[in-house]
Amino acid sequence: MNEFTLTTPALLFSAISLILLAYTNRFLGYAALIRDLYAKFQLHQDEVLLGQIANLRRRLYLTKNMQIFGVSSLFLCVLTMFLIYTGYQSEAFWIFGVALLLLIISLGLSILEIQISVKALDLHLSNMEEEEKDKG
Repeated sequence: MNEFTLTTPALLFSAISLILLAYTNRFLGYAALIRDLYAKFQLHQDEVLLGQIANLRRRLYLTKNMQIFGVSSLFLCVLTMFLIYTGYQSEAFWIFGVALLLLIISLGLSILEIQISVKALDLHLSNMEEEEKDKG
């Protein structure tokens, strides 16, 4: 173990905070979309809306898990700092390693969620192109 001080886990605070802010913004965006789809579904129930609802549900749960892993990573960074402060250097080193793994999982889930989002948007674009071809 090289020099492992309080500043090592503290370096992740701003990065994790920004990531959690982005995740929260996604979550709020999904909440608005779901409310809008619910209102549309109450007026007219069709398969396209059901597909969009299923897609949003999957993305919503991915975002929830991204947030859980991100917050857990931040929690373990704080615990690491406490352990360093109280002199438990070896334990702090391993807890920080777990915090990094949780952050990696969170970011991996984010990549998966982005891929699903792009596929959903691509489907909308394809539908728009088909409608335009049918008109022309």
